[in-house]
Amino acid sequence: MHRIVFLGPPGAGKGTQAATLAKELGIPHLSTGDLLRTAVRARSPLGQEAEGYMRAGRLVPDDLVLRLLRERLAAPEAARGFLLDGFPRNRAQAEALEAVTPVDRVVAFEIDPTILVQRLSDRRVCPVCAAVYNLTSQPPKQDLLCDRDQAPLDHRPDDRPEAIRTRLEVYRQETAPLEAFYRERGLLRPVRADGTPAEVAARLRTVVEEGMPGATRTTSPPTKRPSQ
Repeated sequence: MHRIVFLGPPGAGKGTQAATLAKELGIPHLSTGDLLRTAVRARSPLGQEAEGYMRAGRLVPDDLVLRLLRERLAAPEAARGFLLDGFPRNRAQAEALEAVTPVDRVVAFEIDPTILVQRLSDRRVCPVCAAVYNLTSQPPKQDLLCDRDQAPLDHRPDDRPEAIRTRLEVYRQETAPLEAFYRERGLLRPVRADGTPAEVAARLRTVVEEGMPGATRTTSPPTKRPSQ
C-alpha cells in the first residue's frame, strides 16, 4: 500500500508530480481543494456544510476537511492507498490526520527560493480554461495568449515577486514544525525539486519506492539534500 503525503512550497511542482505518480501507482491524488469542490458540486451533506463556509469567505474547519477525507478514503479507489497534496499544512493538522489514517511516506520537495521566485514570476494563467504557462520553460505559442482559446493570459497578483516572498516565508514558518513532526516518526524523505519534471520524477520514484513492500527499485541515484 502507498499512503503518501507531499510537502513543499508553492511553485515546487507538487501538483504536476502528484498527478503523474498517482496514476502510475493506481491510487487517487487527493487535494483538499478538489475534495471540497467535488463535495460542493455533488451537494452532499458535507459539501453543503463546506459551501456555507466558502460562500462566507471563511476557511473550512479542519474537522470538516478531515471528515471529507475520511469519506474519500473509504471509497474502493483508495484501497491501495492515496497521495495527499496540500494537507496537512501544520503540526496540528498532521496530528489530526493520524487519527484518520496511517501514512507510509512523507515527501518534502526542496528547492532554492530564488528558483521558486523566478518560476512563479514567469507563471501565467488563462482566465477562461485555467491552462497554466511559464514564460521561460513552457511559453504559449503566441505572446501572452492562450493556445486553446486565444484569451489574454493573466499574471496573478500572488505570483508577483513581493507576494511570492511573503508566501514562501509563511510556508517556512508553518512547515518547519510539520517537517520535524514527520522526521521524528522516520517518515520524512527530501527530494530536490530543481531540474526538469522528468528529472524530479526520477528522484521522486526512488524515494517513494525505498523500503516499500513489493516495490521495484529504480536505477536513479539516491536523493541528497541540497548543500546549505
